[in-house]
Amino acid sequence: MYAHNSILIVAVLYVLIMLAQEAGYRIGRHHQRKSDKDVKSQTSTIQAGTLGLLALILGFAFSMSLQTYNSRTEAVVNEASAIRTALMRTHLLPAPYDSLTHVQLQQYVDLRLALSNTNYAMVKDQEALADRTEAQQRAIWDQAVKAARLDPNPVTTGYFATALNQMVVAHDERNALLAMHVPEVILYLLFIVFIMAGALIGYGSGLGQRRTNLPSALLSLMICLVVFIIIDLDRPMRGIVKVDQHSLERLKSDRYP
Repeated sequence: MYAHNSILIVAVLYVLIMLAQEAGYRIGRHHQRKSDKDVKSQTSTIQAGTLGLLALILGFAFSMSLQTYNSRTEAVVNEASAIRTALMRTHLLPAPYDSLTHVQLQQYVDLRLALSNTNYAMVKDQEALADRTEAQQRAIWDQAVKAARLDPNPVTTGYFATALNQMVVAHDERNALLAMHVPEVILYLLFIVFIMAGALIGYGSGLGQRRTNLPSALLSLMICLVVFIIIDLDRPMRGIVKVDQHSLERLKSDRYP
C-alpha cells in the first residue's frame, strides 16, 4: 500500500464506502416490511457501537502516525546537532585535515538534504544517495584516522572522533525512523470497519421511511479526510505534511572561521 498514491487510496476508500451504503440501503429496504421498532432500535445500537469502534481505531492509527512524525522531526534536529558539533570540532584537527574534513562535512550535509528532498518512490535515486552518504562517511573517517596518527591527542582528534561517531549514530537512527510506518494490517482493519460502518448506515436508512444522503456522504468524506492525514503523516518524503529540514539547511548558511 505504501507504494500507491495516498489520494488514490482515499478516493477508492470513499467510493467503496458509498457503494457499501447503497448496498446496505437496498438490503434495508428489502427487509423494511419485516422489521419493527425493536429491529430498528437494535440496528441503531449496532450502528453506534460500530461508529465507536471506528473512532477508537481511527484515534489509535492517528496517534501512531503523529508519534512517528514527531520522532522523525526530532531525529532531524538530533542529526543536525551532531553534524554541527563535528563541524565545530574540525578546528581541533591538525592542518590540513581541519579544512579537508570541514569541506567533506559540508558535502555530507548536501547529501543528507538531497536525500530528504528526494521522493521516496524514487527507489534508485534513494539507494544511490544512501551509497554516496555511506561513502562520504568513510572518507571523513579516513581523514580522522590520518589526523589521529599525526596528532594522537584525545583532547583534540579524540573529541572529533567522538563527534563523528555520534553523527553516524544519528544518521542510523534517522534512517531507521524513516523506514517505520503504520502497520498495513491496521490500515486494512480501518478500511474494513469503515466499509462495514457505511453498510450499516445504509441499512439503517433503508429500514426508515426516508433516506438522508447528504449527512452520510459528509460523514464518509470526513472519515476519508482523517485517513488521508494518517497516510500522509506516514509518508515523510512525499506527502503534503513533510518533516521540517530547517535544522539541516541552517548548517549550509553557517560558516566557521
